[in-house]
Amino acid sequence: GDLPARSGVGSSSAFTVGFLAALMALKGKMITKKQLAEEAIHVEQKMIGENVGSQDQVAVAFGGLNRIDFGTDDGFSVQPLTINREKLLLLQDHLMLFFTGLSRTASEIAASQIKKIPSNAKQLARMKEMVDQAVSILNNGTDDIHDFGRLLNESWQLKRGLTDQVSNPWVDGMYEAACKAGAIGGKLCGAGGGGFLLLFVPPDRRMAVKEKLQNALHVPFRFETQGSQIIFYEVQDFV
Repeated sequence: GDLPARSGVGSSSAFTVGFLAALMALKGKMITKKQLAEEAIHVEQKMIGENVGSQDQVAVAFGGLNRIDFGTDDGFSVQPLTINREKLLLLQDHLMLFFTGLSRTASEIAASQIKKIPSNAKQLARMKEMVDQAVSILNNGTDDIHDFGRLLNESWQLKRGLTDQVSNPWVDGMYEAACKAGAIGGKLCGAGGGGFLLLFVPPDRRMAVKEKLQNALHVPFRFETQGSQIIFYEVQDFV
């Protein structure tokens, strides 16, 4: 892989989805993106028994920027966001990704969060409300894109309070330094505890943030829209 494992950016689910897609193709089967995501979720949650969510498998299978709603019956629906290209590129230009240098086992952190779901009901409800706000900000061409960054900051403050394993002094220090340099918001990707830190930074403050976090690896990225694909297939003649 291009990125380290146990870093919160869905590398394990990307492998699972890609592996299953390749196996299906070898067997001559064409399955939908929804079926591919469901199979990957089954493998990770039921067969391997990991304490993992379902969002990474869906995101990898479908690609693009989507609103994903999960039901109580393990079902899900995917609704692509209808954002104009200008707004999408503007969002992309405001995002920066840094590796904290810390790897962690997501299943262990997720397990601690699961135990505290009853006591964190209020915070989780607020985080769910933020989905509608985020979609509104991105879909409305007149809204200030910086509102998305401020929403990201609020969600991170809530997330880091779910359990003491979500963040640590090193991550808090990186986040505080980035904000002092001009970042408006951000969050650790995945369950937390380490991995990659996603920051919302106005373009004119990117260099200042990069210099402030010079000891952390900056990973440039662009949005991907196609999801999991078979990119190479060579027919072999076994006769």
